[in-house]
Amino acid sequence: MAEPLYQQIADDITRQIESGVLKPGDKLPSTSQLCALYEVSETVIRFVMIQLKARGLVYGQPGRGVYVTARG
Repeated sequence: MAEPLYQQIADDITRQIESGVLKPGDKLPSTSQLCALYEVSETVIRFVMIQLKARGLVYGQPGRGVYVTARG
């Protein structure tokens, strides 16, 4: 059985962070940009953000966006 779509997208963004494509402090695209990029609904992107935050890879700043976490 295939992984859920939100899991696939979270894994893709995780790979971008781990490979250095997205660096600590980088701002992730907006929800609407991610929806367009991955051709999914806002609900899917919300689940993606929950996954990435749970992995400790990103943090949100209300009203400003979601950023890649600096890793020590």
